[in-house]
Formats: sequence, structure tokens, C-alpha cells
Amino acid sequence: MSPALLDRGGRLRHRERGFALLIVLWTMVLLALLVFGIAGTGRTEAQLAGNLRENARLQAEADGAIYDVVFHALATSGQPLAFGDMVRGRVRIRVENEAGKVNPNTAPPSLLQALLRHVGVAEGTSETLAAAIVDWRSDNATALPGGAKASQYSAAGKPYGPPGQPFQSIAELGDVLGMTPDMLVRLAPHLSIYNMGAPEPGAADPAVAAALADVAGSQIVGTPASSSGTIAITATAGGPNGARFTRHADVRIGVTDGGPSYRILTWSR
Repeated sequence: MSPALLDRGGRLRHRERGFALLIVLWTMVLLALLVFGIAGTGRTEAQLAGNLRENARLQAEADGAIYDVVFHALATSGQPLAFGDMVRGRVRIRVENEAGKVNPNTAPPSLLQALLRHVGVAEGTSETLAAAIVDWRSDNATALPGGAKASQYSAAGKPYGPPGQPFQSIAELGDVLGMTPDMLVRLAPHLSIYNMGAPEPGAADPAVAAALADVAGSQIVGTPASSSGTIAITATAGGPNGARFTRHADVRIGVTDGGPSYRILTWSR
């Protein structure tokens, strides 16, 4: 065989070995990337599983604290329940007496206006907003002076109007014409749709007590006091790395022929 052919064959074998080496190197790179991806996915999945497990633990602790307060209220039926803030283990609990709050479904405009003033709403705004709140729940076709019915909402560009029915939640007040998020944040802690009676001065917070004093002598709509009452319970369980889970419940405590009873009205996070 001629030297030229031998040289050409050697170059071909060298190129083939180089190409094979390149394939091997690329295969190793791809395998490394695949292993790295699987390992990364495994770490992510493990982290997600850990987060879910921690969230479930915090939720169980918060829910357990809610039921602990309820069962304590049932066990001490007829005796005053401790209201305010408390800490049990890693759970912070706030228990509020709804009997001292204003019901936006039954309160007259004068009480709503007074309460709005005491949470920092200007005089003129508090008057029109109180009227708009009453117009929202009322089935009357005509708006109160300064209030708002369908035509006022339409003129303001709102795609809805007052339903003429009671508020289903405190958050619904955010849809009332003239209500701003800041006003609702200040007003909401003093309201409850579950207090069927007039606000009890002894259970009222300072803002509600001041509003009641402003309208002293006025008739405040509500049903007569009964043996049942509603408490608001907020439990926040804290974990490592700032993890939090908060459960809120409104619970009606009462007495039936069978003894103490309770009914959960709202259960939210």
C-alpha cells in the first residue's frame, strides 16, 4: 500500500477517535445535567413537602386553639368568659365579645355616623356614608338624604347597586358608595353582623362606647338580649422562619334543653 493511502487512513482513524471522544464528552455532560436536574427537583420536592407539613402543623395548632376556647366557654357556661389576648404555647389568641359591637344591619344612621366620626371619618363624609350604609340594606326605593340608591351608583360608574338586603359580611361594606379601604379597615373591628341586640356598653370598646354616648337616648334597633352570645376568636400559630397560620371563627354560644351548645358562624383563614 502506498504511503499516501496509509497517511490518509491514519488521519481518518484519528478523526474517528476524536469524534468518538467528543460524543463521549457530550454524553457525560448530558448525564451530569440530568443528574443535577434530578437532584435539584428532589430538593425542591423535599422543600415543598416540608412546607406543606409545616403549614398543616400550624393549621392544626391554630384550629385546636379555636376549639379549646369554645370548649372552655361551654364548660364555664353562665360565667364570664375572659376576653382579650392570650398566648398558649406557640399560638397567640384573641377573643372578642361581639355583644359590644355595632351591627350594620340594624344600627340607625345616627349610631353609624357617630361611630364613623370616632374612627376618624370627617363629619360630612360620615353623615353621607352612614346614610349609604342604611340605603344598602334597606329595600326602600328612595334614598335617605345624602344616601345612595341605584341611580347614584350608576352615576358613579358602579356596575352594581344596593341589593336592599342585610349585609352578609363586614367585607361587603367595602362596596358601599363612598367607603374607602382605609375607612373600612378602621371601621371593621367595631362591627359585627352577629350581634342581634343593641351594643352592650359594658362590652363595647372605646370607639363604640363613645358613639353610644353621642346617641344616648336614641332608639337602637335590636332583639332583646338572650342567653346566647357570639364570640370572635382569632388564633395565630407561629413556626420557624417566620411561618404563620391564622384562623378566625365567629362562634355562637348558647344553652339548649340538652345543655350548653355552640354553632360556628364563620370559619376563615
